[in-house]
Amino acid sequence: MSTHRDSTIDPASTPPAAPVAAVLQVGRWRVETALDRISAEGKTVKLEAKAMAVLACLARCPGQVVSREALLASVWTGVVVGDDSLTQVVIKLRKALGDDPRNPEYIETIAKRGYRLVAPVVEVEAAALSGSRSRARIGGDPGKGSSPGTGPTEPRPGLVARGSWILLAALAAVIAFAATAWWMAAAEGGVAQTPGAAAVGAVPLVHVRAFEALGDDRQVALLAQGISADLVTDLSRVSGLAVIAASQQGNALSQDSSGYVVSGTVQRFDQRLRVQVSLGDAASGRQLWTERFDRPIADFFAIQDEVGPRILQLLPAKVSEAEQRRVAHRHTRNLEAYQDFQRAQSALVVRSRSENEVAREMFRRAIARDPAFARAYAGLALTHAADYRNQWGTDGAAALERAFELARTAYQMDPGIAETAWVLAFAHVERKQHAEALRYLEDAVRLNPSFADGYALMGGIHTYLGQPARTVPLLRTAMRLAPQPSYLYFLLLGRAYFFLGDLEQARINLGEALSRNPVNLESHVYLAALHVAAGDSGAAAWEMEEIHSLQPGFSAGRWLETGPMADAALKAKLLQALGRLGL
Repeated sequence: MSTHRDSTIDPASTPPAAPVAAVLQVGRWRVETALDRISAEGKTVKLEAKAMAVLACLARCPGQVVSREALLASVWTGVVVGDDSLTQVVIKLRKALGDDPRNPEYIETIAKRGYRLVAPVVEVEAAALSGSRSRARIGGDPGKGSSPGTGPTEPRPGLVARGSWILLAALAAVIAFAATAWWMAAAEGGVAQTPGAAAVGAVPLVHVRAFEALGDDRQVALLAQGISADLVTDLSRVSGLAVIAASQQGNALSQDSSGYVVSGTVQRFDQRLRVQVSLGDAASGRQLWTERFDRPIADFFAIQDEVGPRILQLLPAKVSEAEQRRVAHRHTRNLEAYQDFQRAQSALVVRSRSENEVAREMFRRAIARDPAFARAYAGLALTHAADYRNQWGTDGAAALERAFELARTAYQMDPGIAETAWVLAFAHVERKQHAEALRYLEDAVRLNPSFADGYALMGGIHTYLGQPARTVPLLRTAMRLAPQPSYLYFLLLGRAYFFLGDLEQARINLGEALSRNPVNLESHVYLAALHVAAGDSGAAAWEMEEIHSLQPGFSAGRWLETGPMADAALKAKLLQALGRLGL
């Protein structure tokens, strides 16, 4: 594999546009960009549109590394998708090209950076379309991916030089734009960057898979859910690592993934628990370490105490003493309280009134079993905040005050974990104290640079402050750190696009939110407003019926009163749309 170290096309820059030419010669393949097809030696292969777009993007700057972020932004313009979408397209593209990722002649994976096209690229000039054989070489590694009759030819006068000046000018503009954006963000007191995105590319990346519960034992399922979630939290406390909660699917990561993957199984035998933990290389699939812990169920926390530090010993990361103490810190030592907490977390995700009550009861049980369980207090705070936000109780003000007191108690009990800082930030958001919320969120992502919920809530706050454009990159970061994002991520993104006037992207993301949680009132509210703005009265009326079925007597004005929206112009825009439906 080549060790060529060209500059990377920065993800913050405007991604390269598709090549101007309708026909390119990439290695031995003739590429017809407008027809989404490639051909060589009498064989023609039809490419998916996304695959051709990725190939065109790479062909625009052959020999240079194009970051995954730049490719995602260029090919999936305005749509937030996970890394898996790009990975699958690259796999299909390599298959079509007949390329071997271990010895690439076309697309080389640059670990932790992106991809680069190593084959020579020749632009077929307009005259060639009418029979001329004249071509101009754009770039690529000499001798890489070429075949007889397709080697380098003399470039068009000024083509390479002009391309270089364009690239330099673009890079200069990007640097100037980034400096200006940083200065403006600092002046506004906002979040100037998304450190989680930077962290993923700068330090070892660890994918933590959901541990698999073997058998039908409900207790084992809760413990498996907890051990993988806590492992994400524990490893995220180390500044020298970037940690991602990987897909829940048990199959191996794709060949384009980089870094390390942690996986495991949990099984019960009478009163004993067997936990198998493995650490592997994500790119090669090679297993680096595996260990089985066979202990009494009562020693579950002792197993957790050993797993995190053991993995850290095997990873190329510097761990300070303070970070080692944080990794060793357990939120509770009471197994029953821990299981009640896991049950509550599962119920809380749904965000319906009945499930909210279930979650509240489980959090209360956890606290009764362990009065020092800070995360249970934080979860209980969220149930009261939900009562206030959704107008489920008779005294909304009392519910909000109770949520704030519980959140503050959780933070005072354990200020060293990101979750308690996040919940206190959320309580401040519900009180419309957005500046205070952002300060606590900055603490949260400092404690856990891979904390997806932290970036997501930051994004939501910027919409509340009338800055929906600043929401989008923060949600992109959150979704990259949470490959299986909850409905709330899509709701926040859809809402931002609605206020930006991009109704198509708003519809896509709000639809994704509802596919994950069909009973979420806010998603239906914004989708109703979207249909009004789009002039689709039938769809708007249908959403209005859904809203009334979820909350009889719904009033948009009263709903906004208990919401965190602070910007008057955005409030007016939403009310105007909903007012046409009589809401």
